Amino acid sequence: MQCVPIRDLKNTGEISQLCHSSNEPICVTKNGYEDMVIMSAEVYNRVRLYSVYERLMEAERDIAEGRVADARASLANLRAKYGL
Repeated sequence: MQCVPIRDLKNTGEISQLCHSSNEPICVTKNGYEDMVIMSAEVYNRVRLYSVYERLMEAERDIAEGRVADARASLANLRAKYGL
């Protein structure tokens, strides 16, 4: 991961260009320590989409391994537990 000091954020054009030329988030440091992360909208959308696919794969593993419950029974249990 590429890092830039927080003082470089004053150069918004250069930072924007750096974000768009990088295929990963950029770490912003403050006093030598990681402080925040910035990225282009394209990288953000790719990361977000990857997260969705990761959750779908986890759900498919749960189904394949039998870690599922009947929806109606689960709702009935929740209603009983919380008096709904």
